[in-house]
Amino acid sequence: MSKWDNKLTQDLFEAILALKNKKEAKKFFRDLLTEPELIEFGKRWQAAQMLNDKVPYTEIVEKTGLSSTTVARISKWLKKGMGGYKLMLARLHHSNSSFEKGLS
Repeated sequence: MSKWDNKLTQDLFEAILALKNKKEAKKFFRDLLTEPELIEFGKRWQAAQMLNDKVPYTEIVEKTGLSSTTVARISKWLKKGMGGYKLMLARLHHSNSSFEKGLS
C-alpha cells in the first residue's frame, strides 16, 4: 500500500462514494477543503481538460493561473498516471468547448 493509500484515505474515498448528487458533493467538499483548495482543484481539472483538448501549455497557464510546473505535472499524470484523469474525461465526454464554459 502506498503512503497516501491508507486507512484514512480509504475512509475518505468511501465518504466520497456515498455522495448522491452535486449538491451533496458541494456541501461535503466545501466543509472538507478551504476555498483556495477547491479553486486550485478546479483549476487542475480545467487544465486536464484543456491538455486533453491539445491546448498549448502557455494558453493553459494564462487561462488558469497555474504554474507551468503544475501544468507539466498534470500532463504527466494525464499520460502516465493511474488513469483517473482519462477515466473521468471519457466518462464525462468533454469536448473542445467544455473548458470555455468554465472561463466565461
